[in-house]
Amino acid sequence: METRSSVPEEELHQKPVSNRESLNRLGREKSPYLLQHAHNPVDWYPWGEEAFEKARTEDKPVFLSIGYSSCHWCHVMEEESFNDPDVAKAMNAAFVCVIVDREERPDLDSIFMDVCQMFTGRGGWPLHVILSPDKKPFFAATYIPKETRFGVIGMIELSRMMIDSWRNQRGRLTESAQRCVDNLRQRTPGRKGREPDVGLLDAAYREIEQKFDSLNGGFGNTPKFPLAHSLLFLLRYYKRNGNLNALHIVEKTLQAIRDGGIYDHVGFGLHRYATDPQWVLPHFEKMLYDQAMLSMAYTEAYQATDNEEYRRTAKEILAYVMRDMTSPKGGFYTAEDADTGGEEGRFYLWTLKEIEDVVGADNLDFIKKVFNVEEAGNFFDQASGSKTGMNMLYTGRPIVRIAADMRVSEREILHSIEILRQRLFLARQERTRPQRDDKVLTDWNGLMIAGFAKAATVFDERVYADTAAKAAHFILSTMRNSDGRLFHRYRYGETAIPAYLNDYAFLIWGLVELYEAKFDAKFLKIALDLNRDMIDHFADRENGGFYLTPDDGEHLPVRQKEIHDSAVPSGNAVAVLNLLKLSRITGDSGLKRIALEAARAFSADIERSPSASAQMLCALDFAIGPSYEVVITGDRNSVDTAAMLRALRDSFVPDKIVLLRDPKEQDGITDIAPLVHYQVSVGGPATAHVCQDYHCEPPTTNPDRMLELLQSKNLHV
Repeated sequence: METRSSVPEEELHQKPVSNRESLNRLGREKSPYLLQHAHNPVDWYPWGEEAFEKARTEDKPVFLSIGYSSCHWCHVMEEESFNDPDVAKAMNAAFVCVIVDREERPDLDSIFMDVCQMFTGRGGWPLHVILSPDKKPFFAATYIPKETRFGVIGMIELSRMMIDSWRNQRGRLTESAQRCVDNLRQRTPGRKGREPDVGLLDAAYREIEQKFDSLNGGFGNTPKFPLAHSLLFLLRYYKRNGNLNALHIVEKTLQAIRDGGIYDHVGFGLHRYATDPQWVLPHFEKMLYDQAMLSMAYTEAYQATDNEEYRRTAKEILAYVMRDMTSPKGGFYTAEDADTGGEEGRFYLWTLKEIEDVVGADNLDFIKKVFNVEEAGNFFDQASGSKTGMNMLYTGRPIVRIAADMRVSEREILHSIEILRQRLFLARQERTRPQRDDKVLTDWNGLMIAGFAKAATVFDERVYADTAAKAAHFILSTMRNSDGRLFHRYRYGETAIPAYLNDYAFLIWGLVELYEAKFDAKFLKIALDLNRDMIDHFADRENGGFYLTPDDGEHLPVRQKEIHDSAVPSGNAVAVLNLLKLSRITGDSGLKRIALEAARAFSADIERSPSASAQMLCALDFAIGPSYEVVITGDRNSVDTAAMLRALRDSFVPDKIVLLRDPKEQDGITDIAPLVHYQVSVGGPATAHVCQDYHCEPPTTNPDRMLELLQSKNLHV
């Protein structure tokens, strides 16, 4: 695969700027997003006590802006407003201005996004909230233009209006702020309810089915988000019930994503979402979490269907991450920007002439047919709706259909595409690249570790397991304090920000998957240690479930608990599935009890909108069962052990845990998993022990018999 330049890491990344180079105090920060604003004439503060003390001293409200480095509209607003001296003068007079990277502070983003939706009925980034000096919000909006237009107040007018309101209508503002905080506290989920049952899985499927776009794949109209966690649930629902329509929804969606412009056919990887129903026109930023979640969806879909295109897509996504999103130290970077030189998507778009110059006139007709390239361009200006002369490369149909249309074999078409793709890739590498957000986030790294580990298991690719292990080593050796507790963010040698629930839950998920990829018990031991810290510091011991922030974290207007999935799965949902799996591994029924208490805590919220909690439904599918413990005993390097593991790898049985005991090794698995003590080889060959809730069938040395047992709904009827 192609690689980046061998320039030393520190020369590739955006460095903090000195105070002499910056116009405000953000030059001391490590966040790429905050550093993008270090030259604004707005007198920005990072979130912290210094800003709020200034607000109290000067008796000003706080203007809070939340965004992230690869956000297109954040860049637009910075250029239009925050870089404008007149806007900055008005803002500095009216407010103490605070800016936050939402990826560094998901707790603040979660609270104030709820505020924005409460006030306006919608959300998005950049997100803007005006607060009292005691951090209580009384105004919220997303994008704000410089001047008032089309009924939307502009920044200059808002600043001047707020000076008057703060002086003359303080009582109304503070009353509104208190009502907002009260409403936030009432909306926090987690009141104990009934234990969810299989009926909830059925209700979620019906709800997802109703949202399915049967013509184009995916859910709803626009914008089109991949929603990988919904696809993972549907695969489990198909496995449980044999529901072919559930599988059809998954396949239609994954194929449409693969064929559309949301997929980068030249350099691989996925853009964040599509702006059209057909998945052709993407919003161009690339996020690490999308690569993680979609790689897992394609990997599991390949297991379920044996469709080679899904395997190829998963491996291409991982190739992109290894090439462009992995640091030399092993951690995974956060995102790549949508913009290049202020123009969204320019890095990825082509004129017909540019393509011809790269592939040659003899290949131009082929490229036109395969990737829908047009003389006038196939890419439309979003504002005017007219063609721009630029082309977004997309196939619009599966490779097998392209081959049939062109009357050649699938192998031939793939070979031809790959030769020309490499030429286009090398030519594109000469362009100015989008800015890369090179901070390392523990939670998103946990997801990506899980993605690589799952692919290593299914595709039997050692390089994926090694990539996951290297990332895990980086996080565990660099992003923990002396007590073993996690930090959330690393950048440029600095580890900072105490970890959130998602950091623990997602990293534990990655470590459990990594154990099954490498069968190294140290990953389970660390996962159990982190799980203990998660319970100690995040659990709601009264109502069940887990808070987003730790018990010793910053005091904020509300301590939130989240159950609904967003762009990433719910931390509570991932924690529940981790607890269920770790309970099965260790035999610790207390972990299962905590998991079921969390499920009951959120049951009412899930019942109101089950499809919004697809990741929790994956956990409930495991809890309801049948789910299995599989212990393989045998020499890990022997042919017969490899045959057993290959049979497991080739079969889609998502609700299981797999343990390996090599009698020649003392790797600590027997100290962690009591079940392994009693599982021995039958006469020497590798032996499979298939159990449900520690009730085990007679062992077998036959992989086919093992798979028969794993298809049984109940082993003990």
